[in-house]
Amino acid sequence: MLLSEIPAWFMQYTIYDLLNQWEYVGVFDFLLPFLLIFALIFGILASTHMLGGNRGVNLIISLVIALMALRLDFVSTFFTELFPRFAVGLSVIMVLVLLAGLFIDKESLKGWLIGFAITGVVIGLIVVLMTFNSFYWFDSFFWQDYWGLIVGAIILVVVIVAIFVTSGEKPKSEGLTIPIPKWR
Repeated sequence: MLLSEIPAWFMQYTIYDLLNQWEYVGVFDFLLPFLLIFALIFGILASTHMLGGNRGVNLIISLVIALMALRLDFVSTFFTELFPRFAVGLSVIMVLVLLAGLFIDKESLKGWLIGFAITGVVIGLIVVLMTFNSFYWFDSFFWQDYWGLIVGAIILVVVIVAIFVTSGEKPKSEGLTIPIPKWR
């Protein structure tokens, strides 16, 4: 197809126009949050077999929860605030990993990966806190009165989970050996 054969109206149609049309019809406010919530819930139910592994039941529960979540404007607004910040945080981590890959040798990369994991957790916490702050949750009287109790409870839960995860009894090997035949 030659450039002269392209209709004039198509040459003035840009990606911005397409994205604006999608925003106008609700793709970003309803369709994408619905698909994300549905996929996450269906994936969790299917992989954990919480309800016996019946795909029909998992499908109906996922559809109902995803549709009910979009009934109020809160979920769409939350996703609108969260995911741009999340993308910026991922970009920062990606740049750090790329720079590390350029300048750090493979022998000392293991220690750096632990640092990247900690940096990722810190960036994730900042993203979540900034998103909550955009809803003015931290300016409420409840937060001002009970912030110490909330932070203390979160720390306590993390410590208890860490204790249970790390203190599990290791399975003991009973010395079961499998005879391996010698081939001649």
